[in-house]
Amino acid sequence: QVELVESGGGLVQAGGSLRLSCAASGRIFSFNTMGWYRQAPGKQREVVATITSGGSTNYADSVKGRFTISRDNARNTVYLQMNDLKPEDTAVYYCNAQIMVPPTPTRNTYRRLELWGQGTLATVSS
Repeated sequence: QVELVESGGGLVQAGGSLRLSCAASGRIFSFNTMGWYRQAPGKQREVVATITSGGSTNYADSVKGRFTISRDNARNTVYLQMNDLKPEDTAVYYCNAQIMVPPTPTRNTYRRLELWGQGTLATVSS
């Protein structure tokens, strides 16, 4: 079984920082794009930042210059460093990964999967 496990959320005052981590476990052949999404109360889930296997990054306009996404391929982990946090950053943050899993005894082909983490809450007080 493959899964993503997030950590690092919490309560912080405006202007503060948090660092989110997302570690993948299980039999995974390769990772493609990984990213962070968030969902605030009463709002739809939105993309925050993505990073490709080659390290190219993209950010939502609302977080550019404040958030940094990075990945450690050796540890199958993606990070989101969030600085200068604002109350409007309050949300449940979800990790996402596009992966390839190897063949199994019952399936003789590689398979692409999209994984989501369970979410971690980041609350920014004013």
